[in-house]
Amino acid sequence: MMFKIGTLADWFGKGIIEGIRESERCGASGVQLYAWNEFDPKNLSAELKREVKETSGECGQEIVALCGELGGHGLEIGSDNPGKIDYLKRVTDLALDLDCRIVTTHIGIVPEDTASEKYRAMREACMAIGSYAAGRGVTIAIETGAEPVARLKTFVEHSGAGLGINYDPGNLVMVTNDDEVAGVKTAGASIVHTHAKDGIMKRYVGPEKVYALFAEGGIEAVRQVSEWHTETPLGEGKVRWIPYLTALRDIGYSGYLTIEREVKENAARDIRMAVTFLKEIISQIEGGKK
Repeated sequence: MMFKIGTLADWFGKGIIEGIRESERCGASGVQLYAWNEFDPKNLSAELKREVKETSGECGQEIVALCGELGGHGLEIGSDNPGKIDYLKRVTDLALDLDCRIVTTHIGIVPEDTASEKYRAMREACMAIGSYAAGRGVTIAIETGAEPVARLKTFVEHSGAGLGINYDPGNLVMVTNDDEVAGVKTAGASIVHTHAKDGIMKRYVGPEKVYALFAEGGIEAVRQVSEWHTETPLGEGKVRWIPYLTALRDIGYSGYLTIEREVKENAARDIRMAVTFLKEIISQIEGGKK
């Protein structure tokens, strides 16, 4: 199979250990874990870390990425960044302990004005954590959706080693109204990990408005504004899956499609359906359908 399929263990809603087991049951081969709450490196017990490693091994689940969720405005506010840089460094160290080489994160909105104070603060922070990660063979993968793909690609290239892109087509469709297929070619080799997510934009309000709401109220606040966009099960939104995965294949990407389903109800059911959906689409592409 040209791609590997992963899940985000937390979204099964059964805790991290049972989430890893559910990932195996639904036919995935890897899991991404959130480095928060009890799995925050600052709070993580040696016992839980050992149990996660043992369970993933027993279930044949590769730990494909950790999510270093910064919350708030990401790295947009320079005075807040020392603590966030320290957190991402701890997540990087935890990734290594788990034989994982990718840490995904949201950094806020990269501004168009490269001379702005916000751009400078974000770039300096990313240079610091990127350098730290590169020295340990880890990549910090910044998620798409807060700005056009071309701007993020340029930012990554200008911010030094240890940085890549976590490509999320659902975010592009729902928030930025960016072409999720063309963006793959734009991002190219910078793509080191992807999220398999789908959705529909109902009304374009711009990423500034969406991510400002997210910064203040988290994902719950964004969910409540249903007139902007709706996340859907895979195949029920506007992501063009065959052209999208074909584009990934054509740039040489052969990594994980990690299913993300950010809903409270029926997430586990939708993740299982998504694994089947992706396998069918991949089979069609391998069979020559464009």
